Amino acid sequence: MQQLLVRAFILMVACGATFGQATPFWPEGRETIRDKHELSFIGYYLTRYEAINVAPTNEFLKGQVVGRFYGGNTTKSYSDSYANYVEQRFLGMLSYSPRLFDGWARMRMSFELDWTWGDANYGAGGNFGGAFGADFVNMQTQNLFMEFHPNKKWYVNLGLLRFYDNTSVPYYTGTSELLTTGYRLSLFASDASGLSAHFSPNTYQHFKAGAYQLYENNVDQNDDVFLFELDVEQDLSIKSTLGLTVYHLRDYASGEGGVSILGQGLNSGLANYNGVFNFNLGSEPYDARLWWFGAHFDSDPLLAQGRFGMSGFAYTTRGVVSTATRDIDVAGYAANVRLAYKYGKTDRDRFVLDGIFSTGDTKNVDDGKYTGVLTGNNWTSPGAVFFGTGLYLLLPHGDVVNRYYASTIDIQNMGYGLAAGIAQLSYDIIPYKLRAEANLGYAVSPVAPVGGGNNMGFEKNVGVVFSPKVFFDIEMHAAHLSLGDFYDSTDTNGNITGRPADPWTFILLLKWIMF
Repeated sequence: MQQLLVRAFILMVACGATFGQATPFWPEGRETIRDKHELSFIGYYLTRYEAINVAPTNEFLKGQVVGRFYGGNTTKSYSDSYANYVEQRFLGMLSYSPRLFDGWARMRMSFELDWTWGDANYGAGGNFGGAFGADFVNMQTQNLFMEFHPNKKWYVNLGLLRFYDNTSVPYYTGTSELLTTGYRLSLFASDASGLSAHFSPNTYQHFKAGAYQLYENNVDQNDDVFLFELDVEQDLSIKSTLGLTVYHLRDYASGEGGVSILGQGLNSGLANYNGVFNFNLGSEPYDARLWWFGAHFDSDPLLAQGRFGMSGFAYTTRGVVSTATRDIDVAGYAANVRLAYKYGKTDRDRFVLDGIFSTGDTKNVDDGKYTGVLTGNNWTSPGAVFFGTGLYLLLPHGDVVNRYYASTIDIQNMGYGLAAGIAQLSYDIIPYKLRAEANLGYAVSPVAPVGGGNNMGFEKNVGVVFSPKVFFDIEMHAAHLSLGDFYDSTDTNGNITGRPADPWTFILLLKWIMF
């Protein structure tokens, strides 16, 4: 019996040695067996039908409209007619990392295809291509940058990258988190060329530093726009976080460059288009040296760990805008608080209260001061997107393609300031399958325009969201905005006599996020 056991043991060892010679089972071997995708892809598809009684009067805009109602985008609301259209969008996000680099470096790219059904064919340009025959050259590059990840503590991005007012690494952060933490995309949210570094020395501390060249303009002249940022974030507990931020912007361009013929900066047509403050400096060149000092906090804002969540921020814009004849001091303030309560089984059974405030200016810059805030919307369109409130008309919503407009799309509100309160109620009729929601919003301006009052209006909207599959939503929304006496002023209502017709909209959406 003992000899039989010894022979069996020798046979097992021999077999093991044989198989070991055929396939060495070193740790490196285990890594190569694991499926590592060098090329990955994420897609976002949106089809949007909208009936709305707001439309631009300028036929050259071709439905590509951004900005505030009744502003430089020539929008007008109608009491006896409405616009009726279907839009389509596809966003593709590609990532490539050779196995040889083992995640040390990665190339990221995202592109965008947008059009309105039936708009144009057989041509070239962005945001077109849905007409009979199609064949339009229309792909737009959003991002193209290198991501370096030398170890678990560092992420460094270099190139044309996503620039958000948030400490988190953009490509690893969901939209819901971006809309409820940091500055909620109300300060800076766009794409920019530059360098950003994210550093986490441990689980509880996060640092972000960045430098961006917003506009180069003429390479032989000192007419550029630069932006620098530093954000420090500390986790106070498993649910709570506190952060401090500094931004610094140097604008030597005097409005040169920018979006189309509108230009960019503090003294350009872009200000009237976006509904931000215009310094009205005439033809005087200017230099701007601006700072943003802010703090932000959050505690389980997405209700993932308990019944109650909150988030908020506060910041001040400081600096000097200088011309050959005068210096203008900038000192404005903005703040936000968002409170959320989960009353049901899912995190979508929630009640949310949301408040936003920003200071305004009463005398333009005639007194050598501007007492409002500034945002990224002063330098591009859009450069800040505060669309996480649940509103559609009083404040903008993010489910858009070519048309991104609202009563105010920027918390500057033309420099008059903004004080808005929003209440949201949502309920999962069938958990994670069928959701109903309702939102109410009211806003006033701390400073009233000439010929108008402080009351901006009251919005009420309802919606239903059906999710037949994961990350696949079919939605229906309806909203109405009752305009206030703020729009009795010709400065705010598109230079018409009397108050415009109350805006309304009806929207059907199909959204699919694909992996």
